Amino acid sequence: MTVALRPELPALMVEEQVRAALTEDLGRAGDITTLATIGPEMTATADMRVREAGVIAGLELARTTFRLIDPAIRFETLVADGDRVAPGTTIARISGRARGVLSAERVALNFLMHLSGIATYTAKFADEIAHTAAKVCCTRKTIPGLRALEKYAVRLGGGSNHRYGLDDAVLIKDNHIAVSRGVASAIRAARAYCGHLVKVEVEVDGLAQMREALSASPDVILLDNMGPDVLREAVAVNAEHWGLSGGDYAGDPRRTRLEASGNVRIETIRAMAETGVDYISTSKITMAAPTLDIGLDISL
Repeated sequence: MTVALRPELPALMVEEQVRAALTEDLGRAGDITTLATIGPEMTATADMRVREAGVIAGLELARTTFRLIDPAIRFETLVADGDRVAPGTTIARISGRARGVLSAERVALNFLMHLSGIATYTAKFADEIAHTAAKVCCTRKTIPGLRALEKYAVRLGGGSNHRYGLDDAVLIKDNHIAVSRGVASAIRAARAYCGHLVKVEVEVDGLAQMREALSASPDVILLDNMGPDVLREAVAVNAEHWGLSGGDYAGDPRRTRLEASGNVRIETIRAMAETGVDYISTSKITMAAPTLDIGLDISL
């Protein structure tokens, strides 16, 4: 069995995000509180601890924050991104000039708390459906400017990424269909326009539309706001269309993949996954994820 490697963020992307955050926070005069109260010769050691169970994401962003403030600061990680940790776990130890430690603290924690919160919340959804072949996926509903980071956190939590933007995959939604006046015709138009490497997905609101979509062979059909009974029937329609049954269905590379979306909650995702759909997409894992409580405690 192939083991998936943990995702990584490009160093250039990390530095760009951190520089923007520090520029916002330091403003026009820098950290005037720290500059006014802490002498340049003072040093400090600090432990970064989680106060609740969760999945860690964003350590490299935190490391880069301290490095850009003061390259001499030592940032020692005690866990890795993607690790599940218990309350009270020390995830990093920071030591160096106190001014730099204090000035970098908030930005570093903001990245860690936000991304770890997404990874933790995603893991709760992923754990609910771990006994099935379905994958929970994020959407394009992300905070502007942070999409790549948030999608990184989703993967660390055991989720899968949907398209990153409007340019890397086709998703024909209800409004596209309304304007183009046809499901199958919209799929064919997308195939004619895009290269052979671009996946084509179409959203349908019922089984009749699904059958029309299957006639044009999209890569994925998004089943919008359908309950478990209808989703189960949709899986059967897909299997029938491709002449598949039983064990042949799940692994057949020819068939159209099915994605369920709409009204996805932690209480509903298990029943949706057990219908046999391949993917379940939800904005909740990025837009509704609470931050993970992480603190930085000075130990001098």
